[in-house]
Amino acid sequence: MTDHFIHIYNHQARDYHRLITPEDVDRNLLPALEKITPLQGKRILDLGTGTGRLPLLLGAQAAQIIGLDLHWDMLRENQTQRKSRQGKWGLIQGDMRRLPVLSGWAEVVMAGWAIGHFTQWYAPDWPVQAGRVLTEMHRVVQPGGALIIMETLTTGSLTPAPPTEALAHYYTWLEAEWGFNRQEIQTDYQFASVEEAVARTEFFFGPDLAATIRRQGWSRLPEWTGVWGKRV
Repeated sequence: MTDHFIHIYNHQARDYHRLITPEDVDRNLLPALEKITPLQGKRILDLGTGTGRLPLLLGAQAAQIIGLDLHWDMLRENQTQRKSRQGKWGLIQGDMRRLPVLSGWAEVVMAGWAIGHFTQWYAPDWPVQAGRVLTEMHRVVQPGGALIIMETLTTGSLTPAPPTEALAHYYTWLEAEWGFNRQEIQTDYQFASVEEAVARTEFFFGPDLAATIRRQGWSRLPEWTGVWGKRV
């Protein structure tokens, strides 16, 4: 399978981490997560952990965090970030559709900016493939626990909206078929300059957004994130 994002996740994890470091400048994400469930002292499973965005955000709040990702380059950068913070979270390489985790182990299961890729990678049967992830999430969370999914509602827009028709269908599916509730939050990036904004983002988001950043003079790049949660 060849894909723009798969190539980045396999070969440009360090660039990816430099991209996300200035994200969520107003720190809206953590309160949105805690609106769904308290995180202090919980056992958390982080699916699609990438370079460690959520373990770095949660810090020492959780009793235990295990991060899982399919892409080794992302896990290697995650290890680098973990060492720099003297973190203690565990890491596993694996597929979200077949979790190597005991049933009921987690009190909170999160999947950040990960399952939405299935609408492109596994079209047209993404509901089957994504459904396997959701089934596994329900299996490994304990009764009374919480499931949380984070996905994009567009980068470079002043209003939140699914960036593709396929993602719009996926978001509706999460709500109608699986009973998730949505929050919409701003997770803007703050760069030192317009040129830094272009330099850090173009490899990931492409030349059209780079042109918009220059045209708008954005050193603060607007972004919206959907946070879907449910208690089980």
